[in-house]
Amino acid sequence: MLTKRIIPCLDVKDGRVVKGIQFESLRDAGDPVELATFYDEQGADELVFLDISASYEGRATMEDVVRQTAAKLAIPFTVGGGIRTLEDMKRILRAGADKVSINTSALEQPTLIQEGADYFGSQCIVVAIDARFCEEDSTWMVYTHGGRNKTTWRAIEWAQEAVRLGAGEILLTSMDRDGEKTGFDLALTKAIRDAVTVPVIASGGAGNAEHFMEVLQQADADAALAASIFHYKETSVAAIKAYLHNKGVCVR
Repeated sequence: MLTKRIIPCLDVKDGRVVKGIQFESLRDAGDPVELATFYDEQGADELVFLDISASYEGRATMEDVVRQTAAKLAIPFTVGGGIRTLEDMKRILRAGADKVSINTSALEQPTLIQEGADYFGSQCIVVAIDARFCEEDSTWMVYTHGGRNKTTWRAIEWAQEAVRLGAGEILLTSMDRDGEKTGFDLALTKAIRDAVTVPVIASGGAGNAEHFMEVLQQADADAALAASIFHYKETSVAAIKAYLHNKGVCVR
């Protein structure tokens, strides 16, 4: 049985960790380097760092913050936001990241996925998908630029295309559930998990330990990511993992 992973996420804007609801109403959650160190000590399996305004503002990821954060970590570290070229990937990986996450840039130039996979290996390339259910399309559609722009891609089809091009992992965020703490979108997660052959990280909606168990067992996610419930000390990585272990979920 493969071990399930618990991953805190640092959404960073202007050098600070922030969190909102459905990608809006952001509030401060702390210093990224301090939080990263805390989560490493707590037993997090990995850490995801997303510079959430880099693509929208048309700038590069904050390399100095990435370097400072990576220096404190002994766990795998994924960085995303503003990564548009192979050179950007090289820069972020040299700064200490283990994997790069691409979202908007992957949709605008899908060949970037293949270039990255060919150069670094698929295990380094995470394609992040921000999806929202659209009544008129009767399915989940993909959004770019931090959830601001709707694309013509259906989430399931885009996930499959991303994997075909070389993505080694899918970071799937339900925009409908983001920050709501009502539970992960099990239907969306299961649909993507059944459609691809690479690991799927579920994101958006974590509110308690039971939500993690549901998405890891019922939707068969390979990992579950959360932000606000960890940042604001509503629970801890250690507490979530202890709960899952007691319920028979295979965690480290």
